[in-house]
This record gives sequence, C-alpha cells and structure tokens, in this order.
Amino acid sequence: MVILSDVTYPPESAGEVAKRYLRAPALPDFLVKRGPFLSADWQGVHSITFYELPNDKLAQGLTAVGDSMAIYFGVPGYLYEVKPYFELEEGLSMIGM
Repeated sequence: MVILSDVTYPPESAGEVAKRYLRAPALPDFLVKRGPFLSADWQGVHSITFYELPNDKLAQGLTAVGDSMAIYFGVPGYLYEVKPYFELEEGLSMIGM
C-alpha cells in the first residue's frame, strides 16, 4: 500500500517551503519515501510524494505523514492532501468484487 501526499503552493512561498523541508521530522523506518516529485506552472508549484508501507502500519503511517505536513502550517498558500491507496486486489474488495 502507499500513502500519497499531494501539495501545492505559490511560487513566492517556495523559499519558505524549502527551509521547512530541511527541518521536517524524520519518518519512521517502515515508511519508504519516494519523492517529492515537482512540477510548476503559472499557478505555482505542485509536489507529490509516495510513501510505501505495510498494510498493518496504515494508522501509524498516516499519523507520521500528517506530522510531516504540519511543519508547513502558516506558509502562505500551502495546501496539501494525504490519502492512502490500496493494491488492486484490496481495492476490488472495497467495491464488492
């Protein structure tokens, strides 16, 4: 399973985001981080990060990723969403298949 963080912020907040990124808390060993992957356009910066983890660590993983996002509170225009994504077989069972 993976947890995906989806982040956007305006270009003028990039410097502050970079400073806070360097101060972010360490993640637990069971989370394997892929990213952040960045793109930018006229609306600002868009970043996605994938966190791979065992299914039985979902609650702790969501807490850890949420805590790592909290360091950005107060950065103007910083928006984020954190969501779990399941393997295909798990996802099918969630929709009754």
